[in-house]
Amino acid sequence: MPISYRSTRGAAPELGFADVVLAGLATDGGLYVPSEIPELDASLASTAPYSEMAASIMWPFVEGSIDRDDFDSMVVETYEGFSHLDVAPLLDIGHKQWLCDLSHGPTLAFKDFALQLLGRLLDHELTRRNGRVTVIGATSGDTGSAAIHALARRDRIDVVILHPEGRVSDVQRRQMTTVDAPNITNLAVQGTFDDCQDLVKEAFNDVGLRASARLAAVNSINWARVMAQTVYYVSAARRVAPDGAAVSFSVPTGNFGNVLAGWYAKHMGLSVDQLVIASNRNDVLTRVMETGELRADRVVQSLSPSMDIQVSSNFERLLFEVSGSDAKAVTELLTRFRATGAATVPAPWMDRIRDEFDAGRLDDEGTLAEIARAHAESGLLLDPHTAVGLRVGRNRRRDPDVPLIVMATAHPAKFAAAVEKATGVVPELPERAGDLLNLPERYAVVPNSLDAIRAYLPLQS
Repeated sequence: MPISYRSTRGAAPELGFADVVLAGLATDGGLYVPSEIPELDASLASTAPYSEMAASIMWPFVEGSIDRDDFDSMVVETYEGFSHLDVAPLLDIGHKQWLCDLSHGPTLAFKDFALQLLGRLLDHELTRRNGRVTVIGATSGDTGSAAIHALARRDRIDVVILHPEGRVSDVQRRQMTTVDAPNITNLAVQGTFDDCQDLVKEAFNDVGLRASARLAAVNSINWARVMAQTVYYVSAARRVAPDGAAVSFSVPTGNFGNVLAGWYAKHMGLSVDQLVIASNRNDVLTRVMETGELRADRVVQSLSPSMDIQVSSNFERLLFEVSGSDAKAVTELLTRFRATGAATVPAPWMDRIRDEFDAGRLDDEGTLAEIARAHAESGLLLDPHTAVGLRVGRNRRRDPDVPLIVMATAHPAKFAAAVEKATGVVPELPERAGDLLNLPERYAVVPNSLDAIRAYLPLQS
């Protein structure tokens, strides 16, 4: 039987994969999760090409909605455009530590792994249904550019991306605003990423607007994003430990989607000893690990802006899973959190979370120090998010004999100012980035209000 998908809030109908891709957020405000977690194919070779591994790992989530040959073709096309033959290459940095380099997609960050596929999935399903949608997304820097590069000039999709004004790097902003395509709209919101994310959710929860604009989501609230990211955990683990021995992962974390993909990979059967949540100064997830209290503070700008988040949407999926699928309890907890800014996670849930996750934080000073250390010791240039992941992973590592794989989530040139401040070296953009720094930009600055956003959402006929 094909896997169905249910909402973490329990009041929306179960859907098949294709409907979940188009819906994004459930109609009850929850996030879709699979009704069961499939097992990894034990016969899949650790030396298999990335696309072959990806198609095999993701197929059980997709089966019943898309023809297998069509899906395999989409996966091959997705990763053909990456600049490294291994797609997600590994770098041995000594002391049983590896970097998994996720910067070889078109926008130089890990978001390309899922969004290049999601663009093809949306296009395929809309063509089959003769439909059209407006994709609306919020970005702390990387999701927006990855979505735009995946969806630009697709005839059946309009794209409206919200980014927090002045809170993304110049390269991140330009990767969005220099794309000249008739279906792309960029909006700089006068607020934080959390404000942008709230506007997207508010738009989806407006039943009339959702229907008239035919809204679809590309943020990691869309299950297909999490699904696609499980692949590089399996790929990295099987190359580091082809005998199936346990590995650990440290993941720079903002909205929790990336490290959650590692959790799903583990529950599909990957041998994972430890998942480390690496936070910057916006440490809501580290604090909940320490105290059991989910409490949103003010978002503080940092050198790692993609992690400048205080409301980590995907944490809801984990709460649902560790609660034993208790949608009512999850809904009550998150309603209280959004109403008051604080909520206590039940102790049994926290016990299950702490059994599988560790967490730590690193401020800007420590981030610069880690970038400088890595460069001085090995000549490596790290982007600030990867630096947070490496330092926190090293500090929170339980067993030095278990291989530690750090997710290197972006190219250092996307955050050149921070890297130069730490090392004195200006990282160069790779040739595939093109003439990014000299192209004209196109975006509008808007207030933090759904009424302001409405004017930019095309109504679908």
